[in-house]
Amino acid sequence: MKYTEDHEWLRVEGDVVVVGITEHASTQLGDVVFVELPEIGTMVSTGDEVAVIESVKAASDISAPLDGEVVEVNEAIVDEPGKVNEDPLGEAWFFKLKIDDMSALDGFLDEDAYAELVG
Repeated sequence: MKYTEDHEWLRVEGDVVVVGITEHASTQLGDVVFVELPEIGTMVSTGDEVAVIESVKAASDISAPLDGEVVEVNEAIVDEPGKVNEDPLGEAWFFKLKIDDMSALDGFLDEDAYAELVG
């Protein structure tokens, strides 16, 4: 997996990249009560606001880590937002992006660098 400095994780599955938030982000947010996901087929650019996550503490935007097309969203976390707290690195992924340039992943943090970032 790769990580962003915005506490998102990225996992490659074939020609798509699965995007979620890290356990650190989930803990910082507290109990997640609402998730809004993008529409399938949406074209996004790096930095675009793609999803919204609300907790008892705050609301946060999830930005697109890469340019691409949203090809799948995880409706399970819309129906049960608490899954984001229960399994942020597994079942609680947010969306999948089809990207043209897999080498774009090279610029993200690996697990050790992310661990150092969050201390």
